[in-house]
Amino acid sequence: MSRFSQPDPELTHRLSRRGMLGVAAGATAAALLGAAATPATAAEAEVGAAGRGRPVLPPGRLGIQLYSLRDKVSTLGFAPVFAELEKYGYDEIEFAGYTQGSAGPLTLAQLKRLARNHGLNPIGSHVGYYSDDPNAYTFAQNLTKVLDDAQALGLKHIGTASGPFRYGSTVDAWKRAAEDFNTYGAAARARGMKFYQHNHSEEFSFATDNPKVRLYDVLLAETDPDLVFLEMDIFWAYSGQFRFSRRPDGSPAPFEPLDYVLRQPHRYPLFHVKDGVRDPADTYGYRMTDVGDGDIDYQRFISAVTRLRGERLAHHWQAEHDQPTESFTFARRSSAYLHSLREKC
Repeated sequence: MSRFSQPDPELTHRLSRRGMLGVAAGATAAALLGAAATPATAAEAEVGAAGRGRPVLPPGRLGIQLYSLRDKVSTLGFAPVFAELEKYGYDEIEFAGYTQGSAGPLTLAQLKRLARNHGLNPIGSHVGYYSDDPNAYTFAQNLTKVLDDAQALGLKHIGTASGPFRYGSTVDAWKRAAEDFNTYGAAARARGMKFYQHNHSEEFSFATDNPKVRLYDVLLAETDPDLVFLEMDIFWAYSGQFRFSRRPDGSPAPFEPLDYVLRQPHRYPLFHVKDGVRDPADTYGYRMTDVGDGDIDYQRFISAVTRLRGERLAHHWQAEHDQPTESFTFARRSSAYLHSLREKC
């Protein structure tokens, strides 16, 4: 049965504009999102006929960060959200909290079963790093509870989207945060999980006491690679490139986010796939948009990682948009777009 009920001409236009498939409206859109196939198989048929390469996105590795769908989780509950994600061809989910709104409470066992019933593998979760409240649900305040819950959900990864700024922005401050992360990583590993940190753009800024040192490099150097892993938010990494390719004194300090991954691919089990339109007038250098509508070259980025020896199935790709115009539309089109990408021959 089709996971898409009808062709999406707007998606077809996006694909044509970016030159990924060279499709046009009408019959080609029907081939891409036709009623007889999933997003992946429909796209495979299209590019197969054109003699294109294999899918860029590895099978079974497309997820979504549920923060993007927080409005639907709050108003509809997890069950209708998971049903939609199943139709859109998602394989995995990453949590941003375990509660729903008016649909009422769920136990973690019920939540795990509900996800699995819709063919969705809970792959990770975001939890706060620290708080001034001793009862807060954070790694620093309630590590055992955080790990108990993650284990109950069957998660393989448990992490935080909080920056390592707990003690400040000096080199020593980040070394202290790295010690915290090593502690959480060791505790997670003892439970069969990986602890990870998700970046924003500020992680790529420079230490206030040594402006020649990029803070992200301190994090990488001071955390144990067997205990602490990274979830690169690709949008925010490129925003960091825009904001921090010069040191505070104006001297050049260029970097390429992809190079961090290619140097240590084992440290990046998870990625956030979000897109942005370049805008030098914007503070962050990009205006966030739906995946496929922006200027981040995901064909290049994902292919570069998955072509590494032994790495094709070693990573998980989570679509995300912080403020989607319509969250189900974002989720549907993001899945179709990413499934459509093909490696260049």
